[in-house]
Amino acid sequence: MMNRRTVLATLAVAAAFAAAPSFAADPLKIGFVYVGPVGDAGWTYAHDQARLAMEKELGAKVKTTFVENVPEGADAERVIRKLVAEGNKLIFTTSFGYMNPTEKVAKSAPGVVFLHATGFKTGKNMGVYESRLYEGAYLDGILAGKMTKSNTLGFIASFPVPEVIRNINAFTLGAQSVNPKIKTKVIWVNSWYDPAKERQAAETLVAQGADVMAQNTDSPATLQVAQEKGVYAFGWDSDMSKFAPKAHLTAATNDWSGYYIDTAKAVIAGTWKTGSYNGGLKEGMVKMSKLNAVVPADAAKAFEEKKAALTAGTFAPFTGPIKDQSGAIKYAAGVKAPEKDLMGMNFYVQGVDGAIPK
Repeated sequence: MMNRRTVLATLAVAAAFAAAPSFAADPLKIGFVYVGPVGDAGWTYAHDQARLAMEKELGAKVKTTFVENVPEGADAERVIRKLVAEGNKLIFTTSFGYMNPTEKVAKSAPGVVFLHATGFKTGKNMGVYESRLYEGAYLDGILAGKMTKSNTLGFIASFPVPEVIRNINAFTLGAQSVNPKIKTKVIWVNSWYDPAKERQAAETLVAQGADVMAQNTDSPATLQVAQEKGVYAFGWDSDMSKFAPKAHLTAATNDWSGYYIDTAKAVIAGTWKTGSYNGGLKEGMVKMSKLNAVVPADAAKAFEEKKAALTAGTFAPFTGPIKDQSGAIKYAAGVKAPEKDLMGMNFYVQGVDGAIPK
């Protein structure tokens, strides 16, 4: 017969088990905040493809939701708070302008894990992640430098933040590595996704002599203009070849799926730790789409050799000698730019026309 102390202890243990959350039975609720429409190409599309891959891999262990077309700023904070209120315990905010709203909400929701794409602020329950997509921009530049006839390249840019400036510079450096005569003209559209503005910018660049164009925007408008005008361009964030098969030389694409799957697994297991993750070709977070058959053999060879070096980790695009627009040495021969410089890049390399908007 149990004494009173034994009965009380047994009841206490039973109550503890009843109160504990059942992670095996309850899926981890995961929310995503997207700056553009999911659509069928570009930045947001790539993130959503990774979300779907995570669902397929983890099955009933996760339950995901997303909110698309969320403006950067106060509206983002409202959406993030709503995702918290709906019970999401892991939230991915996928654009640079979400950084401060994410940090603010994270401080008020310590039981939720937040991951912010392309930012630099971290906290106990907030980490950051980014891809080295500038490696792909460098490879795009090699093809552009080989295939241009005018020696004038075009770049349609979104916002003057470090990641975009980095990509403009990497594209230019890649082109100059095979063609020192290269100049890059840049038009800023002040939007991540605005097909009409992107189209207008591309048309302007072609009129200014650009015969190969790159972009840091989300729609295929640039490629469509390129095909209409008989010039070349590159997909960005995802393979956009179906929109302009003649003009599309290749695409630097993001594959976030491995990172999303591993992060969800860590949160479920209770092993997640804050920090900063940066993946590129070596890690499989950056991938290049198939080369267009119009690419000459010598251009393809130069592209593949540098791609192999980037994948092996034996080459870094921002390795000196690198000069800024004024001709001043930023990094001497053989010197690799420090990571903090890349994350805060605020200058154009020599060969880029114009000034960075304030």
